[in-house]
Amino acid sequence: MRILVRTDAGDAAECAAGLIAERLARDPKTVLGLATGGTMEEVYRRLIVRHRAGTCRFAEATSFNLDEYVGLGAEHPCSYWRYMREHLFDHVDLAAERAHLPRGDAADPQAEAERYEAAIVAAGDIGLQLLGLGPNGHIGFNEPSSSLASLTRVKTLARSTREANARFFARAEDVPRLAITMGIGTILRAREVVLVAIGPGKAEAAARMIEGAVSASCPASVLQFHRHCTVVLDRAAAEGLALRDYYEDIHPGGC
Repeated sequence: MRILVRTDAGDAAECAAGLIAERLARDPKTVLGLATGGTMEEVYRRLIVRHRAGTCRFAEATSFNLDEYVGLGAEHPCSYWRYMREHLFDHVDLAAERAHLPRGDAADPQAEAERYEAAIVAAGDIGLQLLGLGPNGHIGFNEPSSSLASLTRVKTLARSTREANARFFARAEDVPRLAITMGIGTILRAREVVLVAIGPGKAEAAARMIEGAVSASCPASVLQFHRHCTVVLDRAAAEGLALRDYYEDIHPGGC
């Protein structure tokens, strides 16, 4: 792992956007794995700024999102389809036919998960996977106890995850209990991973991920085995790292 500790949330988002833009510049046909959630909104905003300035193009890229809630169609206001259109797709030159998310309203969610996994494989797997970090250590919707070799499938969401996401819904009870998510094995096949974690609420999970034992109790810890994983933290999220001084000596200024 490469651990980059940035000054604040905005600086961390700028760093992550820069890594994505650099990847697209090197390989315009990159297959991007994209994430959702509050942390990603600022990352995408900064990618849009770069795109409008002419320094970041998506025209030849392909994207696959990590997950989608079971039961939500693309037009549902809380769907990740809607999130991606509002926060990225409607503002850049990524072709609509190249942007992929699981169909949350599929009649057979498990069959849809298997179709989605096959589509990722057919595209040559993910070139750069963007990840957030759940407070309980989940990546995608791979909750604690998930198989570290899992493929795209239907997962039951932990209570803590549903509570964390309730702010996006009109009522807490409206948060779906199930989601289709890329598996941990699917994520590990990505050639490059960029994980962003912001704020004191992510400090414990970040420390477990980076310095703890590799365990299904903290799914993100499996990224210790990835050959090209960059973790971007703000100072608050890095607060629990025992080796923080070392990481900052290696990458002064978080770069």
